[in-house]
Amino acid sequence: MSEILKLENVEKYYGNKLNITKAVDKISLTVDKGEFVAIMGASGSGKTTLLNCISTVDRVTAGSIYVDGKDITKIKGGNLNKFRREQLGFIFQDFNLLDTLTAYENIALPLSIKNARPDEIYVRVMDIAEKLDIVDVMDKHSYEMSGGQRQRVAAARALITNPKLVLADEPTGALDSKSSRYLLKSMSKLNQELEATILMVTHDAFTASYASRVIFIKDGKVFNQIRKGEDTRKAFFDKIIEVVTMLGGDLNDAL
Repeated sequence: MSEILKLENVEKYYGNKLNITKAVDKISLTVDKGEFVAIMGASGSGKTTLLNCISTVDRVTAGSIYVDGKDITKIKGGNLNKFRREQLGFIFQDFNLLDTLTAYENIALPLSIKNARPDEIYVRVMDIAEKLDIVDVMDKHSYEMSGGQRQRVAAARALITNPKLVLADEPTGALDSKSSRYLLKSMSKLNQELEATILMVTHDAFTASYASRVIFIKDGKVFNQIRKGEDTRKAFFDKIIEVVTMLGGDLNDAL
């Protein structure tokens, strides 16, 4: 499989010489096209900082991050905005939908910015809406939808441009268990049917069990990683719990 994401000795420090916090400490990893990877760790482990560096929200202190072979740590200014717009998709915990737009308009927005034809936009929006089972909310505004529906609209918006990489930051954090399960099944479906490459940060073992690989972060470093392989989701969940238990005192934070 082709490599979409590659991190080489990435470091992110905060503070000064007298008081340095190593949020990310020489992390190297790769993600292949079509993978669904979860990053787990306790609060303060560095997992969110790592995602912020990959999304270019944060600048790395040292090391390189490659997306589809291009070192994104070297991109600046307007080219950085262009990279985010064309190569990345984002799914946030708090949805980040525009309240003044309908679900259809929120999903279509990235294509409208790229000056896509209205007929092309309609076909693509309705296609992904059908895959995520949100066709019936296309005319609704954010405040008229449930949390689960809003998050699936957000997922559709993230995927509508066929980005190289979709970054999900605690996507189930604001959802109840039923909505969380529906969203995760939808994300798995899109990962399989569209070969969408997804990198998801989560503190929740149940959420992580929907991924094909889980990377565990502790004290800014990769602690361990496991692959689902031929395991059932339940068996994979049990393996995740085993690794979380190995994290010792971080158990309560990581579940």
